[in-house]
Amino acid sequence: MPLAHHTRRRIVVAALVGLAVFLEASSTQTVNKASFSDLVPTAKESQAAQEVVHDLTRFHYLQPQINVHFSEVVFKRYLQDLDPSHSYFLASDIQEFQPWQDTLVPKLRQGDLQQAFAIYNRFQQRMASRLNYELALVKNKKLMSFTQQETLETNREHAPWIGTPAEMNDLWHKRVKATELSLVLAGKKPAEILKLLSRRYQTQLSHLYQTRADDAFQIFMDSLTESIDPHTEYFSPRVSENFNINMSLSLEGIGAVLQTEDEYTKVVRLVLGGPAEKNHQLKPGDRIVAIAQGTGEFVDVIGWRIDEVVDLIRGPKGSVVRLQVLPAGAHDEHQTHVISITRNTVALQDQAAKSHIIQIARNGVQHAVGVIELPAFYADFQAEQDGNPNYRSTTRDVRALVEGLMQQHIEGLIMDLRNNGGGALKEANELVGLFIGAGPTVQVRDSEGHLEVLGNPDSSTMIYSGPLVVLVNRLSASASEIFTGAIQDYHRGLIVGSTTYGKGSVQSLRDLSYGQLKVTEAKFYRISGGSNQTRGIIPDLLFPSIIDDKDIGESAQQNAMPWDSIAPVQYQTFTDFSTLLPKLKTIDQLRIKTAPDFVYTNDEIALIHEQRSKTLISLQESVRKAEQNALDKKQLEIENRKRLALGQTALKTLASKDEAANEDALGGATPSDAEIQKDGFLRDAGNILVDFNLLVHGTAPNAAPVASR
Repeated sequence: MPLAHHTRRRIVVAALVGLAVFLEASSTQTVNKASFSDLVPTAKESQAAQEVVHDLTRFHYLQPQINVHFSEVVFKRYLQDLDPSHSYFLASDIQEFQPWQDTLVPKLRQGDLQQAFAIYNRFQQRMASRLNYELALVKNKKLMSFTQQETLETNREHAPWIGTPAEMNDLWHKRVKATELSLVLAGKKPAEILKLLSRRYQTQLSHLYQTRADDAFQIFMDSLTESIDPHTEYFSPRVSENFNINMSLSLEGIGAVLQTEDEYTKVVRLVLGGPAEKNHQLKPGDRIVAIAQGTGEFVDVIGWRIDEVVDLIRGPKGSVVRLQVLPAGAHDEHQTHVISITRNTVALQDQAAKSHIIQIARNGVQHAVGVIELPAFYADFQAEQDGNPNYRSTTRDVRALVEGLMQQHIEGLIMDLRNNGGGALKEANELVGLFIGAGPTVQVRDSEGHLEVLGNPDSSTMIYSGPLVVLVNRLSASASEIFTGAIQDYHRGLIVGSTTYGKGSVQSLRDLSYGQLKVTEAKFYRISGGSNQTRGIIPDLLFPSIIDDKDIGESAQQNAMPWDSIAPVQYQTFTDFSTLLPKLKTIDQLRIKTAPDFVYTNDEIALIHEQRSKTLISLQESVRKAEQNALDKKQLEIENRKRLALGQTALKTLASKDEAANEDALGGATPSDAEIQKDGFLRDAGNILVDFNLLVHGTAPNAAPVASR
């Protein structure tokens, strides 16, 4: 492969979207100080900055130029990363920094970090000033009045920088007032609110005083690397150690990919087979605002560093962690709910492929449809290297499962790749071979334009030629997209679900004298020529998705590399069923108009969009109470419409839903065969497969070929 041309590099990520929180973050002792000295870059950091600039220009796929234009991009990104809500820096600060925008990055060639650290030190000063102001407000021992007609704009991403300290104080006075009101609406007592906020702001101030030079360097390097693409990152020695621990997935936690967004810790993705995914309550886009150990008190984590949040989430296997979660689309803390999760490891069997059979009734006839649930593309590389003939891998496991399903006379097969974030590229290529035999599967192009076509050379690997559906969603990524794209390009099966993540790039780790650089060095392209990058795989039949593509997915990332295309390779397709798609879509649309899961999802999507659009919130208690009551009523109506349609008992309150879910989670409940049968999206995929069979054959074949090539 033409990527292996640098001795310091070792390939780590070829087909993986994110990392899960199983790492052990280094804890820091809380220190109370009244002031702090300016941070100064170390000689090691200056040397590392020079190496990062060198490696980016030499090895990154886009071959960025370290010039004035790029420096301006990094300058704006750095300010935005430090102060995304334009709530700390004054306009005078920005004016003072402005002459540096052309020199900020070029100076890195000489290891000069003075300007970057000067900006960071000013940010520290402004943040300390704001926290002290907030502390002064809550130490009045009396809540503010919530009777006036005031509002607060919660989305300040594009707001102008604030001109005067008085205007800054006005904004933060409203922010504290909004927080107090949210806690009042959440049912907390005045004394409890003042104590909670005083402790929150004091803790944030203490954390601020713990900031070290390597923290400032890490943030600036993030702004630099992510100004090129979101998957290129600098890892300080401490972060690098956690990254390597994380890759093993061997430590106990909840199995969630987290990132910092404003002052919140946001859930990006759940690891399939992990405790949070099995719990079915934590969702991508949710934000964690407080953490409790077992039945202990909640620790407020708003404004905390992500490694410190991780340190609280991790714990002994079998212990319970409770999370206070603010749902995606919600604006303030009174909309939080509590989730209980039992910590555990992700074992190989949790990540391994599983098989089921679902029965689809049609005109009094039961149609058996096989399902392969594939959480990840995995392989026990060590066992393979040791010569163990029984080593585990995706392709080996799926082969055995499909053969077992065929012996039960299935009429078609669903490959369920929902939430599959990727994994071993080799396994994605070989898995395609089970359904097409020999042929190319993906093209890989590096920064120098070298192109390699990967595929399966052995025609004898094809074991299943029957009707095939691939079920995907927004969290199907990378290796999943390679498999799905190949199946779609070959016209080998129908792709159903929602548009996939859109990660079409290859990263590798390069060792530096101080830390490591994860750099995007290549890009994936489909055999039809288009990349998976940003656009993802667009299904033949689309399902609604509760996951907002403005929050999750490659297109939601700043500076995501664009979609493009190259020349296709030669490959032979199976039967072109595109003429059947209009009919299949018409049949499916009629069916899902009344299907509870689909109706519920569409209603919930509409409500989330409605809430997200409301960025101007009232600071008047009577108005907010009325708004919250209306929202609770809508949510309860949506939930009960679904429950009644499924033959379940209606809920009296939303709280009873959370209570029941937490009881199931603590009881270790896992999906039963009956629950799998009730998965509305999976069942509709089965219905589509039966529709396809009836349209093509007028009957449903038992593992018969779709067509010969």
